Amino acid sequence: MRLKAKLKNKLRKFSKFLSSSPTNCFTSLINRFTKMNTIGDDEAHKATSIVKVSVNLIHRFIVIVVRGIMRFLFGSKGGSMPPIKDLTLLESATSLAKKIRTGKVKSVDVVKSFIDRINEVNPILNCVVDRRFEEALKDAAAVDKLIESGQYSESELEKIKPYLGVPITTKDCIGVKGLLNTAGIRARCNTRAEEDSEAIHLMREAGAIPLAITNTSECCMWWESYNNNHGISRNAYDTNRTVGGSSGGEGCLLSSGGSPFGIGSDIGGSIRMPAFFNGVFGHKPSKFIVSLKGHYPIPQDYNLKSFLGVGPMSRYATDLKPMLKIIAGDNASKLRLDEPVDLSRVKIFYQTDDGGGHLVTPVDPDIKAAMHKVVNHFQSTLKAKVQKVKFDKLRKSAPIWLANMKAKDAPGFEEEITGYTGKISPPFELLKWLVGRSQHTLIGILTALFENSGIKYGDAKHIYLTDQKEKLFEEMQNLLGEDGVFIYPTHPTAAPYHYEPLVRALNFSYTGIINILGLPATACPLGLGSEGLPIGLQVVSAVNQDRLSLAVACELERAFGGWVAPEIVA
Repeated sequence: MRLKAKLKNKLRKFSKFLSSSPTNCFTSLINRFTKMNTIGDDEAHKATSIVKVSVNLIHRFIVIVVRGIMRFLFGSKGGSMPPIKDLTLLESATSLAKKIRTGKVKSVDVVKSFIDRINEVNPILNCVVDRRFEEALKDAAAVDKLIESGQYSESELEKIKPYLGVPITTKDCIGVKGLLNTAGIRARCNTRAEEDSEAIHLMREAGAIPLAITNTSECCMWWESYNNNHGISRNAYDTNRTVGGSSGGEGCLLSSGGSPFGIGSDIGGSIRMPAFFNGVFGHKPSKFIVSLKGHYPIPQDYNLKSFLGVGPMSRYATDLKPMLKIIAGDNASKLRLDEPVDLSRVKIFYQTDDGGGHLVTPVDPDIKAAMHKVVNHFQSTLKAKVQKVKFDKLRKSAPIWLANMKAKDAPGFEEEITGYTGKISPPFELLKWLVGRSQHTLIGILTALFENSGIKYGDAKHIYLTDQKEKLFEEMQNLLGEDGVFIYPTHPTAAPYHYEPLVRALNFSYTGIINILGLPATACPLGLGSEGLPIGLQVVSAVNQDRLSLAVACELERAFGGWVAPEIVA
């Protein structure tokens, strides 16, 4: 009873504190922090903990309130993608390639099927921002003519052109010659790629036919695909929900059956979050494996380049490894992708959440339940060694990512957001946004505004957090070795409503921390959750051990079904 009375008293005081005027509230906080500097270290730590707990409680309350507002504004359930009427759309890219080179289907017919699907879904989902349909049909006709000529045998075509005649898509920051290459930046709204990016070039060499490019966030630096060039993309399972970012348009198009496979990029989760929200597979490769040539923007700092990865996305896990083998180019040998993986000998480590990251929402019960099913599958069916672990430093994922994204001489976001044509004044730009005169998104302006606040490059906090990254890398690399994978949530919740990420900003930290470590990770869908939205997890392995996470992804697809197709009417 005494504990209950004490708790009531604390809650009463806390409520009184929150209900005070903003000035008094701010003054009270300053007084508390000032007092912390005059008391002992233990008491200061306790006081800091109390403030953090309080802020987290307030944040969770805001998240709940905003969810209620969004549900009221949008409705509990939005529209969804049209049913699939053409069974060609259900084939994997690898299956389509085989049918094309063996003459079972024509490349022209395959390309037409996906063009028709894009025309059907894009008015609803707004995921495609530019296309080369006529050119793709000409490319497909040339493929059919080559096959009919008998110049190459089936085995020769499989070896030299493994994806001959299969259409491919990519995001609006990965160059496709002649198509828009804006990266969602208003100043680049009319910019077109003068040549293919290296990844697209290699896929063309492998026979793939570029078909379209897809929507991103502004400057590819937010986890909702919205910009002032092309608008907002909508989730194929519920159009009221986000597709993620920055490869959100790509994830959306894949999930709707508008493309057999695609290429994304990832510096904080930009492949894996869209793959998760849209129920498809996506792989962020090990650092420095896939060339960044033709990607816009490319970080100018060496460390930042190591965080950015270009990688494959597909509805089917079986497409990822052969795609990676192609786009890795000369670096493919480092990954030993052709080595068989005995999953019964792979050590499975898992952690169901980050341990309570500051301002990060808790992991949904649906996701934790799905993770436990996966763990039980490996333990009972494959007899693999399974171990629950706890990396305490993952609790600091967001501040570690933010600190390590600081670079000594790299241009700031206020320059990047203009396409390096100048520099915005974030406070003035925010005022312009409030009266509808800014060319930039709110989150783009806020990113520029807060970029230089908090941690500074080279200060004590920055040094501490970069050191924490190095220690975490060593811990994970040593644990995983050449025979271990780490199963971890891709994101704490299923796809939020549009604009809701603004109050859940740090939820990206589940994926962002993996970028900072340079580790490969594969996002794996595990069906639909209680809201009818895709859920899943990510499988992480040690540097250059991509084959392990890809093998686990294939097993998860086999055991749990992978991508959930829309209604099929054929």
